[in-house]
Amino acid sequence: MNLKKYISVAFAVSLLASCSEEKLGPTIFPEVSTEPDPNSYTYKFDKWLNNNFRDIYNVDFKYLMEDVEADMNYNLVPATYDNARDLALLTKYLWYDSYKELAGEDFIKSYGPRILHLVGSPAYNPQTGTETLGLAEGGLKVTLFKVNEMDLDDINMLNEYYFRTMHHEFGHILHQTKSYPTDFNLLSNGRYDDGSWQSKQPGLVASQGFITPYASSQAREDFAETIANYLTRTPEQMELILWMAQKGWTTESENEEENTEEADYYCYYYHEDPNDTESKKIYFFKSLEQMGNNYQVGLVGDNGEYLTTVADVEAYLNKIQETKKIYPVLDKDNVNGYDVILQKQSIARNWFTDQWKISFDDLRDIVQRRQSDFDINALRQEVNSIQ
Repeated sequence: MNLKKYISVAFAVSLLASCSEEKLGPTIFPEVSTEPDPNSYTYKFDKWLNNNFRDIYNVDFKYLMEDVEADMNYNLVPATYDNARDLALLTKYLWYDSYKELAGEDFIKSYGPRILHLVGSPAYNPQTGTETLGLAEGGLKVTLFKVNEMDLDDINMLNEYYFRTMHHEFGHILHQTKSYPTDFNLLSNGRYDDGSWQSKQPGLVASQGFITPYASSQAREDFAETIANYLTRTPEQMELILWMAQKGWTTESENEEENTEEADYYCYYYHEDPNDTESKKIYFFKSLEQMGNNYQVGLVGDNGEYLTTVADVEAYLNKIQETKKIYPVLDKDNVNGYDVILQKQSIARNWFTDQWKISFDDLRDIVQRRQSDFDINALRQEVNSIQ
């Protein structure tokens, strides 16, 4: 890299020395205009992007596939025009405008990324069995994947794929600018595992003090996940995670030494013979991050029911106790996951107040309101009305 830089400088000096008394001819590198082509099918959208991202925030919103912007290690496809337009509209309304409403336009103008990049397909890693939902590169560029699978009628799906990712990546940008307190790292010191987080279940990691399995990978990911999940999850969804954080979890194996992170973990059981406590234990209430097209953390009941609120869970437990005597799994991990999660949220809350002069709770209220009231047809009209 240094050699290349050096040669470029040397070439420039030589050129000036030999041509100092001559007029330079036309450049072989023509200027590229940022003005949209009025004859293009995408003119109105491109104009809207310039008006709302480039001109205000100095952000280049890229939705066309460019080799230089894509990771060549993945097989990727471009985002469709309609999905790119809708996600751009929602990015402004749910992310940029949320911060603007609370902290003013200059905040996100100063700290927001300079490139937003949309990719239609997921970035799938066959070696780990994981998908990359978003990337933040040096605080300058945020890439969002899976744009072509967007479902505008499902806010939980939108949060899972896009907006929780946006807040997560912006959290990274902010803490790389102003570091979060080291006390945060100490809360789960020795419990992070970057190698196997993808095989862990939300109930198990919640009991260990992590808001999501990904949060259990590294401290900095834990901090960004704490921010993103607090902002985007509803109170009911957070309540269920905190409910799971207070439970014990075990596999179906009677021998705890055989328990592995890859196995299914459960927090309740009953005996095959209700009159014999030595009979086989039947475990139930496995936790999942989603089931099918239900993009919410939930618990799987004895007959495959998927329950996503504490009210539904407790009603289910009361119902099952009418015919079975059930037992909670003992909590043996020596971690009060409920308190740890709340402590992490408190550190994030104080960090926003102290370092950014922003109320974490007010920001959450704004995000929650906006994600429950957006009208995509009204937002589309912003593009359609461009002259």
